[in-house]
Formats: sequence, C-alpha cells, structure tokens
Amino acid sequence: MVVGAATEGTGAGGGSRPRPGARPTGTVTRGTTHRNRLRRMDRWIVAEHGAALRRSPRPPLAVDLGYGAAPWTAVELAGRLRVVRPDVRLLGLEIDPARVAAATPFAGEGLSFGRGGFEVPLGGFGAPGGRPLLIRAANVLRQYPEEEVPTAWRLMCGRLAPDGLLVEGTCDEIGRRHAWVALGPEGPRTLTLAARLADLDTPGDLAERLPKALIHRNVPGEPVHAWLRDLDRAWAAAAPFGALGARQRWLRTVRSVAADWPVRGGHARHRQGEVTVDWSAVAPR
Repeated sequence: MVVGAATEGTGAGGGSRPRPGARPTGTVTRGTTHRNRLRRMDRWIVAEHGAALRRSPRPPLAVDLGYGAAPWTAVELAGRLRVVRPDVRLLGLEIDPARVAAATPFAGEGLSFGRGGFEVPLGGFGAPGGRPLLIRAANVLRQYPEEEVPTAWRLMCGRLAPDGLLVEGTCDEIGRRHAWVALGPEGPRTLTLAARLADLDTPGDLAERLPKALIHRNVPGEPVHAWLRDLDRAWAAAAPFGALGARQRWLRTVRSVAADWPVRGGHARHRQGEVTVDWSAVAPR
C-alpha cells in the first residue's frame, strides 16, 4: 500500500479529500466472506450508534469498506441499520473492480457499490453527499502490516461526520468470535470483544481475533495482555456460575473485571457475550 497516494489533507477530522481519478488507497485483500459473519459487530453498531443515526437531520450515509468477494455483509448491514433508520444509505467500497462489478446487481434503493479504499471516496456512486455517519471496515486491516494501521485509521476517521463512527476489527470465518475498535473523528475510543459464549473455553481465546493494532501486542508488559489475563482469571474464578450456563459465568466475569478496568456498556450488552473497555486502557505502549 502506498500510504496517502490518493488523498489530500491531513489528520483525523481534517477532511481528507481524494484527488479526482486517483487510484484507491490500499491493496486487495483475500475477500473471504460468509452470510451473517458480521452479525455480532452489526448488532453492537445498531445498539451503540443507533441514536446518532436516528437524530441525523438528513438520510445518514454508512460505508462498508472492503466487503469482500461477495456483497452479503454489505446487504446485511444495510438491512440492520434500516431497523433504526429506514432511509439510511449504504455505500459498499472495494478496491478490486471485479468485486464491484459482481456486487452491482445487488444494488438498489439506498444501497450502492463503488471502487475505493481508505480514502473513502463518496462521489459518483448514487450515494448522497456529505460525510458518512458510519464506516465499517471488517477483516481488512488484519491483512496489512501493523505500521500501516495508524495512517489507515487517520484517513478513514478524516472522512467521518462530526458525530460519525468508524468500527474496525476482525472475526472468525463464521462470526463466532469478534474483536473491534470503535473510533470517532478524533481517533480510537474503545475495544470490544464478542463471542458465542457456548463455544468459548476462556476469554483469552479471543486473542487470536484482536485487530491488527493489538494482535502483536498480546505479550507481557503490554496493557492488552494484562486485560486478557484478568479476563481469564475472572472467568476461572466464576467457574461455579457455569452450572447456571455460560452466560451467567460471562456476566460474573465482566462484573468482576469492571472493578479494576474501565468497562463500558450495560447488562444488556454484556448478556450478548460482549465486553467493551476504554481504548486508553489497552492501547499499545
């Protein structure tokens, strides 16, 4: 990836603007995709960002960046966002022209596809003007070198609306285990782990799904390693609650770590097999 090759402007919130005719910023990823793979991430987005979508004075724009070889996840995101905002417009972006061509037959009212990368071009795809209220980039940066993550974040955050949200992370092939970072125009805010609890042996198993910014930081001395260690310890201590089911054990685990870590979200989110912590508590040193 030639960082910044397709943009003008600098900084998160700085209004990076793609030059006309410039090639997309990024490289083609493997493109693996399955139906419902991102349902846990989408469920969190709807719950946490639904209020911002509802209060938008104009039809909000959402971007699915790097939807892959098939458009299923973009189509599903559009449907899930419409539960809270029926007039939402969703733009699916891919670098590979062949993927854009394959997705185009699925376009329709409020759903369009185009070619683009981290610079997030917005014109000419049947999408409204203005900045996106949401950008989702799932299983994209995991395939890049770690040192390229800050620039990619900066480019995408620089395209967000003032109250917009970037959700960037990874999951396994069928969506049982997720980890994602939520970022505003100013930069990263939180890290969320989410899992199908019935398949979870320990919270530490989610380490293999950490976003690229953290995947190589799960070593002693790094905050994210301490976070996963404390989750595992609390999970072990909550073993007696396993007799009541994996969910009760998870709820006890989250309640325990919340005494020492800045855990976000309420009981309803934790019941879904999620735990969210402030980015400042797990950011790389």
